[in-house]
Amino acid sequence: MKNIEFFDAAVKKSKMLSERPSNKILLKLYALYKQTTVGDIIGKRPSGFDFKGAAKYDAWEKEKGKNKEKTASEYIELINSLF
Repeated sequence: MKNIEFFDAAVKKSKMLSERPSNKILLKLYALYKQTTVGDIIGKRPSGFDFKGAAKYDAWEKEKGKNKEKTASEYIELINSLF
């Protein structure tokens, strides 16, 4: 992956945000991170009572099929937009 150094830097940069992003942005960051580092989601969606788990699953599932270069670039762009 060509963007690996930039991606790693963006992950470190994400820990230096001065304020907490909205839940929508946090879910997008989570999904892009997981798609970049793990790949397509597998397993069953958590039950409806696990609201956080279900939201994370749904966000990651939306990234399904995207290649790691694409999601790494999107992650980097999103992090940079928050600064």
